[in-house]
Amino acid sequence: MKIGVLGGGQLGKMLYQAGSRLDMDISFLENSHSCPVSKVCNKLTLGSFQNQADVFAFGKDKDILTIEIENVNVDALKKLEASGKTIYPQPSVLEIIKDKKIQKDFYRDHSIPSAPYEYFANKAAIKKSIANANWTFPFVQKLCTGGYDGRGVQLIKNKKDLGKLFDEPSILEDAIDIAKEISVIVARNPQGDIAIYPVVEMEFNPDANLVEFLISPARITKKQQAVALDLAQKVVENLGIVGIIAIEMFVTKDNDILVNESAPRPHNSGHQTIEANVTSQYEQHLRAISGFPLGSTAERSKSVMINLLGDENYTGKAVYIGLEKIMGIEGVYPHIYGKEMTKPFRKMGHITIIDTTLAKAIEKANFVKENIKVIS
Repeated sequence: MKIGVLGGGQLGKMLYQAGSRLDMDISFLENSHSCPVSKVCNKLTLGSFQNQADVFAFGKDKDILTIEIENVNVDALKKLEASGKTIYPQPSVLEIIKDKKIQKDFYRDHSIPSAPYEYFANKAAIKKSIANANWTFPFVQKLCTGGYDGRGVQLIKNKKDLGKLFDEPSILEDAIDIAKEISVIVARNPQGDIAIYPVVEMEFNPDANLVEFLISPARITKKQQAVALDLAQKVVENLGIVGIIAIEMFVTKDNDILVNESAPRPHNSGHQTIEANVTSQYEQHLRAISGFPLGSTAERSKSVMINLLGDENYTGKAVYIGLEKIMGIEGVYPHIYGKEMTKPFRKMGHITIIDTTLAKAIEKANFVKENIKVIS
């Protein structure tokens, strides 16, 4: 069975590492010889996953095509699907997820609670709506397409912030009074079997809008856990997706749970599953798209995951400072992605910390965070 993956970043690298245990035949389409997946896999085709001709040519001899990033050429995938190729997640699912307006419409149409929103074609339309008192500060603007890793999303706090409005199609959302941000990762195979991972808690870097700490399991009530798991299953069943999907949610200060957005691929909020769960999200994704039985999602241990981001003061060839201080600590697992160049807040790796209790894992995670940096 030949599996083709659109994208060769760090998610692709970890996907390949999981597949190599099962001796899976996995190839990647990426536009650089030095991408992270090139460090572990030599089946790399140079090309753009956004280019229709490149994607179609890459997929013609594959049995299954999948993704490690949503921003791919869906028209090419639909053409391949029409020719008889198996595409997971399905192009119809990608069309929903890729556009934040369509994604929000999906939640509304299936009675899945989410923040109130409105679509705008440009910033002039937004300013007019504000002038007419239809929107009040603060609110969140999200580009409909193209946003990734914290880009394309911004909080507009007051009139002074209007100068930074995106002048592209976007949605505005009410600024939710958030108590916690959580995520649920779910897998579904073609037979309709579903496996759900425990709810995890995310803490974001306020400057980069990227996950800085991930805590598993989430420190929420049993009732909140049950609601989050039910919502995640509802999203998956209504999408009919095959593969892995991460569903990010808000826990409000009124104890409501709202779906924020979904990512139909392995996700940052599931990195810790490599060490902390029976089946990693990467192996689970490959099991799902290949039609194999899904693996156990049970926890092996409590865990914290830290994103290793490029220091905000450095751009250039990556240098890792402090690895020797953390690698001697029991239960600390660094994952270096192999990106040659660092820049402010670029994801350069992640570190998973496991222990018997969350308190111990968090204590070690704080030490790790203070003692490792990526500079140039």
